[in-house]
Amino acid sequence: MEERLQKLEKEIEQIKERNARVEADKAWEVSNFRTFIIAVIIYLIELRYFINSGNYFINALVTALGFIVSVQSFTFIKKRWLKKHRKQ
Repeated sequence: MEERLQKLEKEIEQIKERNARVEADKAWEVSNFRTFIIAVIIYLIELRYFINSGNYFINALVTALGFIVSVQSFTFIKKRWLKKHRKQ
């Protein structure tokens, strides 16, 4: 009986650790810092690509801003989608 309780306690601890990792991963996925870092990377890549065009700073910025807008709108769209599908 004691052994079974210890096994259950160990399993509960493992589940708690897994849940903490999942919550941290989710927080990272929706963080503004992550969005900013990806936008900067996109900007630098696009800047290198557009360097031969006339307005390369603007062209690269448009792409990075497009990414930021898409990430923010996907969050909104995801929330609406989840709300609708939880009702079903």
